[in-house]
Formats: sequence, C-alpha cells, structure tokens
Amino acid sequence: MSNEHFDVIIVGAGLSGIGAAYHLQDKCPGKTYAILESRDAIGGTWDLFRYPGIRSDSDMHTLGYNFKPWTNAKAIADGPSIRAYVQETADENGITGHIRFHSKVKSAAWSTETSTWTVEVENAEIGERSTLSCNFLSMCSGYYSYDEGFTPEFDGIEQFQGQVIHPQKWPEDLDYSGKKVVVIGSGATAMTLVPAMTDKADHVTMVQRSPTWVASRPEEDAIANTLRKFLPSKMAYGLTRWKNTTRQQMVYNKTRTDPESVKKLLLEMAHKELPEDYIAEHFTPRYNPWDQRLCLIPDNDLFNAINAGKASVVTDTIDKITANGVKMSSGEVVEADIIVTATGLNLLQLGGIEVAVDGSPVNFAETWTYKGVMYSDVPNMATTFGYINASWTLRADLIAEFVCRLINEMDRTGTSQVTPRLRDSDQDMPQRDWIGDFSPNYFKRGIQMFPKQGDREPWINPQLYSSDKKMFRTGSLDDGVLTFTKAEPVRDERVTPIAAE
Repeated sequence: MSNEHFDVIIVGAGLSGIGAAYHLQDKCPGKTYAILESRDAIGGTWDLFRYPGIRSDSDMHTLGYNFKPWTNAKAIADGPSIRAYVQETADENGITGHIRFHSKVKSAAWSTETSTWTVEVENAEIGERSTLSCNFLSMCSGYYSYDEGFTPEFDGIEQFQGQVIHPQKWPEDLDYSGKKVVVIGSGATAMTLVPAMTDKADHVTMVQRSPTWVASRPEEDAIANTLRKFLPSKMAYGLTRWKNTTRQQMVYNKTRTDPESVKKLLLEMAHKELPEDYIAEHFTPRYNPWDQRLCLIPDNDLFNAINAGKASVVTDTIDKITANGVKMSSGEVVEADIIVTATGLNLLQLGGIEVAVDGSPVNFAETWTYKGVMYSDVPNMATTFGYINASWTLRADLIAEFVCRLINEMDRTGTSQVTPRLRDSDQDMPQRDWIGDFSPNYFKRGIQMFPKQGDREPWINPQLYSSDKKMFRTGSLDDGVLTFTKAEPVRDERVTPIAAE
C-alpha cells in the first residue's frame, strides 16, 4: 500500500464518503481514488451506533442521496435500514472495491512543489504505518470522535451498583428486561432510546436538565408512498424530496422570523397528547425552536410511552449518583438498575488528523471557512459538513458536486492547485463562530477548534439549501478568492562554482 498515488483520497466510508465517491465517478470519470476508513465496515454513524431504536431524525427522502431514491415505506428509518442503503449504494456503483478498511489517517502534509498531499495511514488492526499520496483530499470523516462520547462528571457515579452505558458504546449483550432504566439527556438519542427500551424494561425515565423542542411526524410519508405507486421511482422521489425540503426551509425560516408562532404550534401538537401541566414542565424549552436541533418523534412514540405509564420525564439538575439511582437537586431519587448517559458527542475537527502545509502545521481554529467547505490558505482540501437545520445529506451531495467542479476546473485551466485566500478587503473581517445561531452544549464545548466565519461571502458557512444549490452548482469559481495555480518547484539558489579554466 505504500507510495501509491491517487487523484483523490476520500477519508471516511460513511454516508458522506460513499456519496462523494459516487459523484466523483459520475462527474470526474477517469480520476483515480481511494476511500480510507478507520473501521471495518461501511456506514459511519449508522454502523457505529447500535443502541435500541437507533433511527434517523430526518426523513429519508432528504437524508437519502439525490441520485438514489429511498423506496422503503418508512420515511423515518431505523439504523440497520440506513446502513443497508449506504452499503447497497457502494456495492451497486463499484465503490466498495475502492475502500481501504482499518486505515486510520494520522497526518496529511501538503507540498506546493509537487501539488500533492502525503497521507500517513495506520492500519488499525496491526498498527503498521504506510503512506499514500493524492492531489485532492476530501474529508468525509464527520465532526465528532468515534472513540468516545461525552459523559459529564457525575458526583458519586463510582458507587452506582448497576451498569453505566454511553449510547456510542452499546453492549451487544445488554439485557434490560424488567430493569429500571434512567436515560440522562434530552436530545435525539435520548428521545429515541426511551420509547424503544420500554418494550422490555420495567420503566424508563428520561432525566433532563432542561426541556427540548419536540415535533411528531408520521413514520411513513403517505404522499411519497402514493406517488411511488403511480410514478417512476426517480420522479416520485424527486417530488417528495422537493416537498420535504421546501417544508423544512419554511419551518426553519419561520423559527427565525416569527419564533412565537412556531412555539405555539409545537405546544398545541404536544397538548393533544399529554396533560398541559406535563407539557409546561417537561416539554416547554427556554430557547427558540431551532436554536438547538428540533427533536423528531415518529408517530408520537415518546408521548405514547409516557401515557402508557412505561416512561416518564424528570426535569431537574442532578445532585449526585447514588448506589441505586440518581438523586436530583430537589431531593427526589430516581431508581435505576441501568444508567444511560445520552449526554452527547465530543466534537473533533477532521477526525483529529495532523495537517501541515509546506512544513508548517495548520491550526484550523486560526483559518477562515470558505463556504463551510474549504479553509483559507489550505490548498486542495474540502470538508463535508451537512446542515444543522435540515437533512445532512442535502448539503453533503452539494459539497461533493462542488468538489468535482473544482477538480474539473483545474483540468480545464491546466492548474493543479486551488486555494482560498483572503482578499485585501477581507483582512478586517469580524470573527464569528463557524456555525451561528446554534447553541447545543456539544457545540459550545468544541466550536473553538473549528475555523472562523466572517461577515461576507464567501467567508461564511451558509445553512440554507435553497440558495446553496445555486452557490455550489453554478456559482462563479472566479470569485477573487479561489486561486488556481500550478506547482511551483523550489529553486535551488545555491551558487554554482565556476569551473577552473
């Protein structure tokens, strides 16, 4: 494997990486590529997480690829179905053979002299290291650490007599039949786990510090399933995708312009399922909808579990963990045989790899983001990061298409390097967080390691699908920021001795 060269190296064989490979094959035929995957399977997040009920928190007509229709009846899909969809995409497009499993990228070093990235790879099975090189590096490794999830320090947790589990490392043999389970957290993972575990557990309690906005949607999309009966698959998928993306953007925009009306709507939906005082205490957040990601519950499953007496919610801060449960600040003790810490992720920039450009280490926190995809003064590298206000893959597809445009433009112009560089007029830009108007705790903990966002295009990280489609697909590449150049061999300026006469 040592010293192999590819036109493109894609890091990560999850939803984004497989999509990036498809678009590369489609729009840049003939380009050689390899996918480096640190684990032993395709699927990324959808292979890593194996907790009960694992599912999408977006509909699959928008979380699916733009080139491969989602044809299952369920629009809110379970983890195994999504993993199978990604695997099928890789297999039927000849992508699987390009994947190098157990290949963890440790570092990447760019050389302007040769227009290449030299990538150091560690074989995760045997610990051996080797190097590959490429002209373009497509980072599809996600935004969080696969090694460990985030667990706060809970006073007294060492005396707990039961099991403590983080959803990121779910034991395959866990038997929670007849057990009292406490799930700490109120995000998408917690709201998936609680109703799913009621099938076997004696009782499941969701312990949350503060409420989260929740919206219920049908698990099946009746319109999509009807369209598929009468129209070709791709046409039905396209119409459903248009319907759902339009609705997503309308709702999100409404939360920005008129949050009070969205709050009212969400609360009215909840009041139809649970008593008013329960909603007031446990499902009425202090923040506006979409300041943090809206949690989706299919077919009211969480509300149904609460109404059935199989699940409950406690909203309070935790005082400490006791031998047999969780003691709240109010003094209430929630009994538990198992504690699940659904307390979030650890953000990680570029999978934690060390990056250098011409021998100088890159601190990405000191760079500026170019359209949320590239980094100032870092050549031939793109990162895939999806939407926080819509389905991830909508943006992943657009970024993959944009990378192909860059590669084809280098071919057209006879150049080998593309680098975003600040214009003189950009030097005084105010610094903003890489993602704005988004305040979940896992983002607050790690946002400082990500690049800065400016106050003007293209030094922003846009999160609006309707305008992003035009920007990524047809926006000018001659924007005064992207610099297309050829390799510049380093001159040897040493004085050549004059031969004696």
